[in-house]
Amino acid sequence: MTSDNLLTDTPELYELRFPDPDHLAARWTESVLRAYGAGPRVLDIGCGTGRDAAWLHHRAGRQVTGLDASEAMLAHARTRHPGPEYLYADMRDFALTRRFDAAICLDSALLYCHTNADLDAFLDRCRRHLRPGGLLVAEMRNGAFFLGRTELLDTPRTDTVTRGGVTHTSRTTLRIDRAAQLLRRTRVWTADDGSPPTEQHSAWRLLFPQELRRLLAGHGFEVLALYDRPGPRTEPAWAEGDLPAGTADGDRLHLVARLTAPDGPTNPNDLTAPNDLTAPNETSGP
Repeated sequence: MTSDNLLTDTPELYELRFPDPDHLAARWTESVLRAYGAGPRVLDIGCGTGRDAAWLHHRAGRQVTGLDASEAMLAHARTRHPGPEYLYADMRDFALTRRFDAAICLDSALLYCHTNADLDAFLDRCRRHLRPGGLLVAEMRNGAFFLGRTELLDTPRTDTVTRGGVTHTSRTTLRIDRAAQLLRRTRVWTADDGSPPTEQHSAWRLLFPQELRRLLAGHGFEVLALYDRPGPRTEPAWAEGDLPAGTADGDRLHLVARLTAPDGPTNPNDLTAPNDLTAPNETSGP
């Protein structure tokens, strides 16, 4: 049995496993950006296959730059979802030569910041790359959901997807590492073509609403909205015109925050630091 990240290494399989034919994630994001008056320049952190970035670029008329730590994902994005600028980058350590009106971080990408130092580094990068008043919009798993709830834990979930005539089956098990405050995932893939099984290990940081508010305030952000539903991955899913609930105990968390205390260069449009696009984080699946 090998240990690889099959979905990150096979973007076509990722899009089959997590389909979004109606572009709910991108449409939800655009509704938030419009509602809070964000300007056109958007930084998509953890852009993955690029389908959300491309929709925002072409359909919403935004100027999108996508960052990701998977070369395979970026190659797929440039080929299948062209339009935005796609750059290889670690979300905790990047330096671009411009600022943005909004930074978005979808499908739990923010939760690959496992430690407090990772989270501080990510928020520092966001602060330094947003214009004064810029937005941070994130969609992720909700740590508060797992307080007293176990229905998603320990019991394997089986899913199948077919690509190129080969049926791939995944068995995914989640468990909580309480000491590290991580939701750990083991996913074993098998295929009906006789290839050996692939075992993948990854984890998300479990963040709680009040913890998230404190983290953001410490980096100069004011939380404008923090709620569980509706969103692109909730049940029922978000639809145009839906208003956010006043609760935060579902399995997804949706964040909108505004930068109120920026620092860095005095010119709000430019940064002078050179590009520093460094090592990858593993990301695969929301």
